[in-house]
Amino acid sequence: MRENKYDDEQFFGAYSRFARSVHGLSAAGEWYELKKLFPDFNNKRVLDIGCGYGWHCRYAAEQGAAYVLGSDISEKMLTVAKEKNASAIIKYKKMAMEDMDFEAGSFDVAISSLAMHYTPDFSLICRKLYKCLSDGGNFVFSCEHPIFTASGSQDWVYDADGGISHWPVDHYFISGRRDTIFLGEKVVKYHRTITDYVCALLEAGFMLNSLVEPMPEQSMLDEDADMLKEMRRPMMLLISAKKV
Repeated sequence: MRENKYDDEQFFGAYSRFARSVHGLSAAGEWYELKKLFPDFNNKRVLDIGCGYGWHCRYAAEQGAAYVLGSDISEKMLTVAKEKNASAIIKYKKMAMEDMDFEAGSFDVAISSLAMHYTPDFSLICRKLYKCLSDGGNFVFSCEHPIFTASGSQDWVYDADGGISHWPVDHYFISGRRDTIFLGEKVVKYHRTITDYVCALLEAGFMLNSLVEPMPEQSMLDEDADMLKEMRRPMMLLISAKKV
């Protein structure tokens, strides 16, 4: 299965107006914590899976990476990446993450931002990455938190007055496809538990370095009152692992 909602004209139009699409990493609530998990990029070969607009590719390049490959299934995403985040050391490639088939030891670092909840087979991705990473290589990624993905609705439950009552969590232990609404459009995502994520990494041979449920940076909470609702439930999960 190769889902690619991002090349849909209407959906991509809505995504292009998304805050993180316009302002980049500074508008990403999890960025403050995610960047702490990254290893030293200096002189490293970096793979960005589901690179989107290429913001993380650019960051790796600015931190001294020797080579960065940004891969994404969306032609529209890659077109913007080449416009907004071009660099002599960054290359972009259209590719579904399930189709990765790089030679052993091709990269020193693999990163991914909010893409892993789009694959039905995270274990496959872990095995492919373990193969293409050098010994001691790092895999750092963010995904939607299992509490966020569990019920599939991905919206709050509201009270009679239209205020937020609570976040629904249901069918948590039933991993698999979820038909969600994102940016007003139907989008297919895949729910898995925290155990699923961690065990897939361990079974592939990785060692777990860190697991973080990020809160928005204090400055974002101070500047945007609407951001306070993000303190009521985790939206993101960040994981750092190492090839051993």
